[in-house]
Amino acid sequence: MVSAITPFVFPSWVNQVKWVVLGAALVVPPYVVLVVAYGASPNATDVGYRPQQPVPYSHALHAGQLGMDCRYCHVAVETAAQASIPSTKVCMNCHTTIFGQSEKLAQVRESYGTGEPIPWVRVHDLPDYAYFNHSAHVRRGVGCVTCHGPIDKMEVVYQAKPLSMSWCLECHRNPERYLRPVAEVPNMSYVPPGGDQLSLGLRLKQEYNIHASTDCSTCHR
Repeated sequence: MVSAITPFVFPSWVNQVKWVVLGAALVVPPYVVLVVAYGASPNATDVGYRPQQPVPYSHALHAGQLGMDCRYCHVAVETAAQASIPSTKVCMNCHTTIFGQSEKLAQVRESYGTGEPIPWVRVHDLPDYAYFNHSAHVRRGVGCVTCHGPIDKMEVVYQAKPLSMSWCLECHRNPERYLRPVAEVPNMSYVPPGGDQLSLGLRLKQEYNIHASTDCSTCHR
């Protein structure tokens, strides 16, 4: 005689597990992809980058409190693709007589005496496949603060903007949102007349003969 076999019965809550598993399978992979993608984006990897420099130089003091024009140190910003790092001679124009014996300036004095440049660490470093010309932007009314942030308030310079392709394209597609008179480019606190940036930008866009450009060859050469 064959005895009846009692089937194994799972508790009722097990039926809900499959929905949890299915939901996790649908939600977790996209979530992981988004987290990884954001973690590798300029918003996460570059914004806030604040390397230690060999000499403690305060933009908050020089550009902020003392009101020094950016172009006094970055002399090539209006004529060359690179903004140029100031030579030690530029520093010693002032510091020969001002705090000339300060311990903080020991490496500056040494560089001035030997001719060996100070090994400054680049903060805003675009990838090699992206071409950026400082003079082309500065001579057409793109303010320093637009790309570098409130550098006149920075004790230590950090990257304030993502400098990603999508971020650059925001300006290239709608330059009128960011344009200002060329004379106001180094003015960190500039406000358009009446606060009407759009009207000013549209006028300057025409005056400077600026055309919205999203052609790949503009930056990838």
